[in-house]
Order: sequence, then C-alpha cells, then structure tokens
Amino acid sequence: MSTYSLLLVDDEEEVIQIIIKKMNWEALGFTVVGYAGNGVKALEMVEEYQPDVVMTDIKMPYMDGIELTRQVKERYPETKILVFTGFDEFEYAREAVHMGVEEYILKPINSMELSEIFAQLKKKLDQEISEKRNVETLQQYYMESLPLLQANFYSTLIEGRIAGEELSRYLNDYQITLGGPFYCCLVIHTSVTQAPPDINPVLLDTLVQKQVIERMGEKWGMKHFTYLGNGVAIAQLAAEKEIAALTDDCDRFCHYARRILGAVVTVGIGAVCDDILQLASSYTGAREALSYRVIYEASRAINIEEIAPQKGSAQMPEYNAQIADLFKMIRLGDRERIGEAVHHYLSHPVFSGQSLQQHHVAVMEMIGELYRFATHNDIPVEETLGDVKQLCDYLVDLMPDVLERWLNDLCFSFSDRLVRARNTSSRSIVEEAKEYIYAHYAEEELSLDDICRELGVSGSYFSSIFKKETGTSFIGFLTECRMEKAARLLLETEEKNYVIAGQVGYADPNYFSYVFKRKFGVSPSKYRTEHTKREE
Repeated sequence: MSTYSLLLVDDEEEVIQIIIKKMNWEALGFTVVGYAGNGVKALEMVEEYQPDVVMTDIKMPYMDGIELTRQVKERYPETKILVFTGFDEFEYAREAVHMGVEEYILKPINSMELSEIFAQLKKKLDQEISEKRNVETLQQYYMESLPLLQANFYSTLIEGRIAGEELSRYLNDYQITLGGPFYCCLVIHTSVTQAPPDINPVLLDTLVQKQVIERMGEKWGMKHFTYLGNGVAIAQLAAEKEIAALTDDCDRFCHYARRILGAVVTVGIGAVCDDILQLASSYTGAREALSYRVIYEASRAINIEEIAPQKGSAQMPEYNAQIADLFKMIRLGDRERIGEAVHHYLSHPVFSGQSLQQHHVAVMEMIGELYRFATHNDIPVEETLGDVKQLCDYLVDLMPDVLERWLNDLCFSFSDRLVRARNTSSRSIVEEAKEYIYAHYAEEELSLDDICRELGVSGSYFSSIFKKETGTSFIGFLTECRMEKAARLLLETEEKNYVIAGQVGYADPNYFSYVFKRKFGVSPSKYRTEHTKREE
C-alpha cells in the first residue's frame, strides 16, 4: 500500500552503510530518510522527519538506544522501534519489550532475517492504516456518533441560546459533565479539496474527528460534535495557562493527520473562559482563528489569542453578518475581498432606505462599529477616524460611490495596521526569546518549553515565528549561541575544555567536542591551537 520512512541509528557508520547497501529497501516498501551516530542526533532527526520506523543500536554515546526509545515512544507513540545490538543481555531485552519495541535483534544481522522482519513490519503497518481507512468502520462510527440530544445541546450552547437558569437542567437531563474549571472551543476543519483521491472526503473527515477523540479526548475532557460542516470540541482545562499545552497538542495532531491519514487538518482555538455560557464567544474566536489559515497555512493549530490578542476581558460586540464578514476580511488582509465585503455591506437596504433618517441611523451605526473595531484592535481612533460628530456630519452627505471609496480606503488602512502590528508582535516575541537565550544558554536543561513558559505562548506558534524571523530553529539558534561563546572562551581564557563545556551548557565534554567539531570542523583543542598560532 504505502512506502514507509526509516531512520537508522548506530555509532558504527560501517554497520549502517552495510544495512543500507545490502537491503533492497524499495522492494520491502521502506525508504531510509537518514541515519544518526548517537541518540541525541537521532532524536533531533525524529523531530524533523517523524519517521514511521526507527531502527537503533543500544550502546551509543551521549544517549543510548533505551533512552532514545523511551523518548520517541513518549512523543510519537505511533512510531515503530526496532532494537539491534551485540549485547545479548536479558535486562536490555526486557526493558525494550516493556516499552513496546517491535523487535529485539542481535548482531551480526543476517540480511535474510532482517528482510523477513521488515516484510512482517510492512504488513503490520499496512494493516493498521487499512483499519483506520476502512470505509465500513468509518460508516459504523458515523452512525454511532454522539446522541442527538447531546449534539443539539452543544450546538445550542455555542450559538449562545442557552439561558443561565436552564443550564443545570440541560446538563443533568443529558448526563453531561463539564467540570472545567476553564473551557475553550476548538474548531477542527478537514480540507475537502486536498483529500486523497482514493477516499470519500466525508468519510475522511469522520476519521479525523474520530482520531481527535481517541488521541486528545480523554486528556482534555473533550465534548465533541459536528456543527456547520466542521468538528467542534469543548476542551476543559485545569488552569488558564494550560492553553499553550492544548495548542501544542492540537498542532501535533494536525501533523499526525497529514502524515498518517493523508488529511489536511487545521484546528482553530478560541479564547479560554471560566463560564460555560461564555463558550459562544470562544467558539466565535475559534472560527475566526480558523480563517487565518490563509495567512499561517493549513495543517496546524491556530490560537486566536496568539495571533489576534484582545485586551483584558472586553467582549467583542455582536456584528451583523455583513459587518462581521468585512472585519474578517480586514484581518485577513485580502484587498480584493475587502472591496467585495465593503460593497456587500453598503448594499444592505439600511443604507438605501426610504427615509433620510434611516440612512443617517445606518451611517451612525457604521461609525460605531468601526470605532469599536479600532478600539479592540489597538488602532488609534483619533488618528484614523478623527472627531466622531464631524465624521458623521461628513459621511451622511456623501454619494454612495464616494462613501464606498471612503470606507474602502479606511478598511485598507486598518488592514495594513493590523499586518504591521502582527509582524511587530512576532518580532518582539523573537527578540525576547533571543535575550532569554543569551541570558540562560549556560543552563544545561534550557529547552523550548522554558522559553514558551517565559513568553506565555505555545510551542507550535513560537517555533513558526522564530523560524520565520531568524531562519533557524530554537535548537539551532541555541547551539549557535553556545558555540560562539565557547569559541571566545577558548581564545580568551586558558580554561580546560571540560570547564568551557560546562560554562556553555554541556554536562558531557565529549558531546560538547562532538557538537563543536560539527560546527567548526575541528576539535576545541585544535581550534585553540590554530587560532593562537595565527595571532602570533
């Protein structure tokens, strides 16, 4: 059915080359995406390539195969692990089996035996994917989805049509538990136009929604249902700050869906609230976040509070359909669609009513909506709209085509300001991250999670803007910072290599030397010697 990706890990490159050359990987249905000489490098490559299978030795420098297996299984439980080693010890085998390793193979490896192992593994992987894509299974799940009463309740809740005094009765009658204490709405969108050609898009979406429940439902206490063609989930959080972890989980799910299911999935995440009745507002934010996929790309999670933060607890006003669509286009920055939305809005009967008074009221309401939009998006009102009374007196006398040009120009101005604000916000976060790295690079345990906790953003959002602004990943930037500092210390001090390693965040001097040589092409000692002679 499919070709699966394989990562090889062994500190003996000769062994790896033999395995690569002596096996007909294409015939077996596998592609070797790369190889690593130690567990640390392998883990970096797993993060980058997310291979279907990792075949690893046990005894390696910096991180052994058992620890590598533990970390891979913890982060990517669907990845298959094969362990091969020359150490025929029961404890290794028992620990490997306990962690869900597929096979424990002893060196030297027989090519026929290895071919048989991979042939069986291919059948197992094919079967797993086949089961996930089985049409009958999907149809059965589709018929056994959430009971109608619960689905109706959730839909009514996010529409804002549940009265406070009726809430407890609904929860009790429909046996729904929403303990919170914090909540937020997710909208899970599966692209119809980018579905694999061999599967019905409706069934693919059903599969995606099923996988959302299986992979994240229990952890986040999700209440899942279908609404307006998308999956919607109400997530429950123990603390408001957990939203960053939820965003990262959703982002990992999007990558999983693309890689395993062949589905392009985007998850919009609304604002966190502490009142069930505020989920209508959270749902509106999640829908808005979803619309930003044209800017931030699909196959990822988009948190509305990270890309369009609102001030304090201020509530967004209730817009009619036309003004809501216009403001959505302003945020997306599509000038052509802004123009269409302006024309559609001003074509509403209220602007061409039978009485002059009705027209005046419509213009005043339009100014009010624009004023509130500017205020909630930190756009200087006096600079863009000026005195409200004078503006109203000016606009009510404009001809329809002139009024449309004025509103077009204003909306373009709003859109440009929001784009600049987003870019400024991203650069500000990246600069703060750089300063934090410069201040803490010597800490061995410094991680992406530390940075994100300090900045209050999710790892997925931070990684995307950091790579966009700097051209490298967090790990790449941290390593570069440590290496530059290490090079200076080698030339400016007489400290031993192991001391300098500790000063730049490496507890293992051997691994420090390995990274240093990978960066500069020579060992730390040789680097010091060569540059000292050059200066003399």
